[in-house]
Amino acid sequence: MMQDIPATMQAVVCHGPENYRLEELPVPTPGPGEMLLKVDGVGICASDLKCYHGAAKFWGDENRPAWAESEVVPGHEFAGTIIQADDEALTHHGVELGDRVTCEQIVPCGTCRYCRRGQYWMCAPHDMFGFKRATPGAMAEYLVVPKIALPHKISKDLPPAHAAFAEPLSCSLHGVERANIQFEDVVVVAGAGPIGLGMIAGAKSKNPMTVVALDMVDEKLELARRCGADVTVNIATQDAVTVVRDLTDGYGADVYIESTGHPSAVGQGLGLLRKLGTYVEYSVFGSDVTVDWSIISDDKELDVRGAHLGPHCWPAAIAMIESGRLPMDDICTDQFPLEDFQAALDLVGDTSGRSVKVSLLPAGAK
Repeated sequence: MMQDIPATMQAVVCHGPENYRLEELPVPTPGPGEMLLKVDGVGICASDLKCYHGAAKFWGDENRPAWAESEVVPGHEFAGTIIQADDEALTHHGVELGDRVTCEQIVPCGTCRYCRRGQYWMCAPHDMFGFKRATPGAMAEYLVVPKIALPHKISKDLPPAHAAFAEPLSCSLHGVERANIQFEDVVVVAGAGPIGLGMIAGAKSKNPMTVVALDMVDEKLELARRCGADVTVNIATQDAVTVVRDLTDGYGADVYIESTGHPSAVGQGLGLLRKLGTYVEYSVFGSDVTVDWSIISDDKELDVRGAHLGPHCWPAAIAMIESGRLPMDDICTDQFPLEDFQAALDLVGDTSGRSVKVSLLPAGAK
């Protein structure tokens, strides 16, 4: 299968914080061992929004150098169809022309200490689609998959936005894995956005005693129930600490997984947990967080774990989406054509709670 490939394409280009533009670029040409994808769908996540607004995590400050680079096509949550590749690429990745794939967001170097130890998701160079010039992202009509990238086949029968959701769902499942959930646990997930909903579904699949979802939007809490939450708490009208203590004979939750990115959710989690509980942090924060660390040490002796990306969770995430277990139509609420990328970014930043997952569809199909 060989499609006619145009000479140019539309693409969003990041020229720095709050300076993203739709431009006409040459369609990239895959080299030996590389694949050219026609992008079907690309999700926009909170990290994309924080990068857009210039968060120090991406653009640096007096305490850290910049990590993100300008003159880059953003977009790291994507699915696309293979339209051009040599035999080396197809054999290496175990795919065929015409297959739809989604790619892990990191393109690991394979040679640093972390990669050599099998910890590829912490790769030292840390090239990721959509943030580095070496790995342009998917807010474009076409994208090249490097030979060292990590693609996974995914069903062509899925709507594009659903297929692109494999990236956030794999991240959610990795956060759940980091929590080491046991059968008798009461698990609290803070946030019922795209990552939190996946964490709720993943936590429920571990069969704990109770899964509790926290959010400020009733519609998202109803969606959390459909993803597996046993108890929902609207923290705008209910005291989450009191609800959880009432559920646990006054002890507190066994596990707290934070997915909101709001600094207040960190202190909330430390307060909700029992002694010897487990706190998992997944979010990317737009500002620094201050808490009383004596809660972690002297008061409760907590296990505090970070979680980054979705290593080893992609096959499970893809299987979960393909199975139809998740209410994907209600999770993937909004899709925009590429030229409306600014409206899509603005909607991700809308705190009213109307949208859940916002995506761009460069190929145009719903």
